[in-house]
Amino acid sequence: MTRFIRALVIAAVTAAPMLAAGAQDTTYRGITLVGNYDPLRDKLGIVVLPVSGPFGDSVRTIIRRDLDYGDRFTPIDFDASDPSVLRAAGGTGLNYPMFARLNAAAVVEITTVPTGLHVALHDVAKGQVLNVSEFAMPSSALSRDWRMAVHHVSDEIERWVTGQRGIASTRIAYVRGTGSAAAMRIVDSDGANEITVPTEECGVSPAWNPSGTMLAYATCGLNSRLFVIDLATGRSRVIMSPTRNTSYSTPAFMPDGNTIVFARITDSGTDLYSVDAGGGAARRLTLGRGVENSLPAPSPNGLRIVYVGNALGRPELYIMNADGTNVEVLTNYEDSEKNYRSDPDWSPDGRSIAYTERLNGRFQIRTINPTGSAPKYRTSEGENEQPSWAPDGRHIVFTSTRTGVRQLWVMDIESGRTRQLTKSSGSRLGAWSPRLGGP
Repeated sequence: MTRFIRALVIAAVTAAPMLAAGAQDTTYRGITLVGNYDPLRDKLGIVVLPVSGPFGDSVRTIIRRDLDYGDRFTPIDFDASDPSVLRAAGGTGLNYPMFARLNAAAVVEITTVPTGLHVALHDVAKGQVLNVSEFAMPSSALSRDWRMAVHHVSDEIERWVTGQRGIASTRIAYVRGTGSAAAMRIVDSDGANEITVPTEECGVSPAWNPSGTMLAYATCGLNSRLFVIDLATGRSRVIMSPTRNTSYSTPAFMPDGNTIVFARITDSGTDLYSVDAGGGAARRLTLGRGVENSLPAPSPNGLRIVYVGNALGRPELYIMNADGTNVEVLTNYEDSEKNYRSDPDWSPDGRSIAYTERLNGRFQIRTINPTGSAPKYRTSEGENEQPSWAPDGRHIVFTSTRTGVRQLWVMDIESGRTRQLTKSSGSRLGAWSPRLGGP
């Protein structure tokens, strides 16, 4: 358990903006808190009560884990052998003083109902229900869709408390293996429910569309092509087919979902192009004249693109307008011929770009402001590369060798906490989905 959390919720959750407050009265995303609460350092203690009924244990386990992985809460263990201790004198309401002694700021009470789950969030300090709602659940318990519905509950609980939806209802696409043995996979954000995506042979470089219904990807090897797969039907369609001595790689959807940017590889170099997501003629964005420009990553507003280029003789990050104009070097610090910077990904809030940098011969994850200021190392253990942001702008998934083999790991960049996502060696090229649907 983390440090004693004196900050307790004492006002109803709203979407109100941050308010000015005194030293002992702080407002964070619509919640008034008492005590020296730092949202970047402290976590709120939360109790998820046992859930009765069919599959109640699974519901509780998933929600506790989701709230833990969101890195804003400390789930507090609580299993009362006598259920009567939960209730206040007279049998109505919860025994709030007892939960306060456990350092809980909030209590989640879940009841199964014919249509799904009835969820109540209790404010311990104020001694009352903070929010309540019912969530429909699929009839196929423990299925992939059922687990995603439980993840939606977790995300709503986080929104009730913090004002921002969680990221439990997301998935990560990635590639396992290399060459002809490469297979594209999708896994839930908690590492469960892994499936294989029926791509063309040797599908790599997955990229989600903004609604999370499709993936763009390339095939590997000579004469590679670009595809888009509809995840509901499992059908892929060709976006770009190679001509003589031409290949395609590293597609990315623009935020409008109607355009895909990608790299076109020829004997005379590699340049960036864009094309309508439905196909058609490609439009050239860079004119490298023999240099390599690749790995485009659009800004969240779609106005700019960060990418990798070697016009200076080594891979560096560049930023340009979405139409290819106003090209600038982003990583122009620590100028050296030994520099190697790659794998950029723009955070959903637009404030940071994560990327790979070679440090003392090993790859590490770094972040930088889009202005080129404040570069920060985020990893140091093993080799780490290929970062992809979660939709909360706080977590990244990346490839790491810290266990001796390549696996996907997740990091909370505010606390530095990490967790392993995949369990099979050779996992790489993770791409975090947007939030998928909702209640």
